Amino acid sequence: MNTSSDLSASFKAYDVRGIVGETITVETVTAVGAAFVDSLGLAGQSILVGGDMRPSSPEFCSAFAKGATRRGADVLLLDLISTDELYFASGLLNAAGVTFTASHNPAQYNGMKMTRPGAVPVSSETGLYDVQALAEQYLDRGFIPPVDKPGQIGVRDVLEEYSRFLRAQVDLSASRPLKVVVDAGNGMAGLTTPAVLGDKLLPALPLEIVPLYFQLDGTFPNHPANPLEPENLRDLQAAVVAHGADIGLAFDGDADRCFVIDEKGEPVSPSAITAMIARREIARARANGEETPVIIHNLITSRAVPELVLREGGRPVRTRVGHSFIKALMAQEGAVFGGEHSAHYYFRDFWFADTGMLAAMHVLAALGEQDGPLSELGREYEPYFSTGEVNSKVADVPAAIARVRAEFENDGVTVDTLDGVTFTASHGNWWFNLRPSNTEPYLRLNAEAVDPQTLHDLADRVLALVRR
Repeated sequence: MNTSSDLSASFKAYDVRGIVGETITVETVTAVGAAFVDSLGLAGQSILVGGDMRPSSPEFCSAFAKGATRRGADVLLLDLISTDELYFASGLLNAAGVTFTASHNPAQYNGMKMTRPGAVPVSSETGLYDVQALAEQYLDRGFIPPVDKPGQIGVRDVLEEYSRFLRAQVDLSASRPLKVVVDAGNGMAGLTTPAVLGDKLLPALPLEIVPLYFQLDGTFPNHPANPLEPENLRDLQAAVVAHGADIGLAFDGDADRCFVIDEKGEPVSPSAITAMIARREIARARANGEETPVIIHNLITSRAVPELVLREGGRPVRTRVGHSFIKALMAQEGAVFGGEHSAHYYFRDFWFADTGMLAAMHVLAALGEQDGPLSELGREYEPYFSTGEVNSKVADVPAAIARVRAEFENDGVTVDTLDGVTFTASHGNWWFNLRPSNTEPYLRLNAEAVDPQTLHDLADRVLALVRR
């Protein structure tokens, strides 16, 4: 097979991601556009095509549209969009679609996130590799055969509809005045924040927005648009304190994730945000007559999350790490909300898809309806102490896990293997999870305990075994 026809370097489990001009090119994108239509049976239907602010996105949107229309699908170009705008449009219009983004990856990358109609994700388990295989066939032939009736290309701007929809989900008009610093990282939140939280398209809210890096620039001149890395939050933390702001929000490049900073410049953990939003969504669902609303959480979020869900009258459901698992389980359970430690937040009223902006609005509402600072509000949802994710490079991952298991099973712990291995103390003072990386020789430790000393001792003990 011609090496140009091997797309395995860019097709991942959940999306397509590669280096522009090397593993993702105009030629390959055109073939993927054709294969997307054929694999999902979309000839004669309208599909949605948009992209983020990366320099290559407009050209890739055009190439995808060319391949798709050649195989008989109509294309609606959405132009510049955040990833959750694609999910919104796919749900609203019940149309399949693609957005060109590489999320938080550096400037030389781009990629594709695809959905079926209704914002149902296209992953390796739901057809992504079928798209890859057919695209490779088209590249092998060097020709995409046209259908008798090729599709047409139109344009649709969904930003105002998206903004109105989110404001209908969370009413911020009665909030106390809040000063909000937003770090868009030169990503798509620079477009969506003024539309949703500002007065660019809709009436002003009682929010004073202090913008950081709102200029759309896919070369990321200020810092990488990856708030998961602590160094990328430093500008926001300093700005929150300098401006005397009530809260800081940081979005990743395609704005589907949101991280929160309190008025002291300290991060509020995604587990605390998950619990905070879960309480609000349970209350809303119960007020609408739902007896026991379901909340999804992955197994390395704080145990404070399921404890709160039970107290509030909901039913917590634990799942593996990974958004495809959460989205599938959300739909299966009819869950009202789901949260991950990586700051992905999923909403039933958003077609079970993740949206950083809607999560941010829930946090603003929770803060704005009471008088205390965010640091106090956040503490209510963070009763435990955690390590975060600690990576260890390990030559023999199974042997390392076996050493830990042999040591801790003598302590009468509960062990489960839903995702990696989770150990829970019988007295309830701590738990930890060890998960192997799918792509690298790493073991990832996440641990939580009732106090800092217990956590410190536990982590030292586990890591000594892992790194022996």
